[in-house]
Amino acid sequence: MARVRMAEPKLQSYEEAALHLKEIGELEIALTRIEADMNAKISDIKLQASLEAEPIKARIELLARELKEFAEFHKADFAEERTRVFPWGQFGFRKSTKIVIRSLKNTLAALKARGMHDCIIVEERINRDQLKQYPEDVIAAVGAVKHVEDAFWYEVDHEKLQEA
Repeated sequence: MARVRMAEPKLQSYEEAALHLKEIGELEIALTRIEADMNAKISDIKLQASLEAEPIKARIELLARELKEFAEFHKADFAEERTRVFPWGQFGFRKSTKIVIRSLKNTLAALKARGMHDCIIVEERINRDQLKQYPEDVIAAVGAVKHVEDAFWYEVDHEKLQEA
């Protein structure tokens, strides 16, 4: 197999690398300002929309409450037909079943004791941070691999950059 030569990096000195860090920092500061301006505008728009929507939401709630009161008062009319249809919509009653659990711990224990495991939701996930603590042979025995690599990183000193 032929050897492949690594291409020469564009940067030729640590001074050039330092200038790159400086430019990255300046660009990050500019980006932060743009995002802050955007977030302020979004907040203003959300506030304006909320103020405009509040009376509309209140009116909808009032109308819905009055509609419900009317239906409750005439509930006997819904014995045969559970829904009344009108040109602009419909309303009525439907069966709604809820399960109220007084004690989660006791109910779970009772479900397990009765073999009702289909009523229990269990979410299993692997804690990778905890698994990292074990030796590599133990990690391999459970079907995982510890992969260690050098990861490049950089950090811009924003305080010094703003002072400059």
